[in-house]
Amino acid sequence: MSRVPRSFRLLEELEKGEKGLGPESCSYGLANGEDITMTTWNGTILGPPHSNHENRIYSVVIKCGDEYPDKPPTVKFISKINLPCVDQATGEVETNMFHTLRDWKRSYTMETLLLDLRKEMASSTNKKLPQPPEGSTF
Repeated sequence: MSRVPRSFRLLEELEKGEKGLGPESCSYGLANGEDITMTTWNGTILGPPHSNHENRIYSVVIKCGDEYPDKPPTVKFISKINLPCVDQATGEVETNMFHTLRDWKRSYTMETLLLDLRKEMASSTNKKLPQPPEGSTF
């Protein structure tokens, strides 16, 4: 079976993100439309209902390195959030603390990543964690 090159894979993700074909609870797109390397992406996650994240919109920056999708991207929250997998000084999602990054598979996408972060927010151990004031950033 042949492997889809990085650029083709990212073009597929860009098309899906731009057309809004994914779930309404998250979105993503290129940070700069002129970025021909398709490295830096912006993402948003709507806070899950019935949690301390409800009615909040979280912004993240996703960086897809040269080895994406074979290697996971890096993810950094811009919006302050209190989650065990997020470094409270930098906002970076720690690879070893977040299962989706730690156990990355080539089949995963940025959508997978954003939806799994949202699930992490909604988990029984995290949904009631006290959160920083809305609108605060790293």
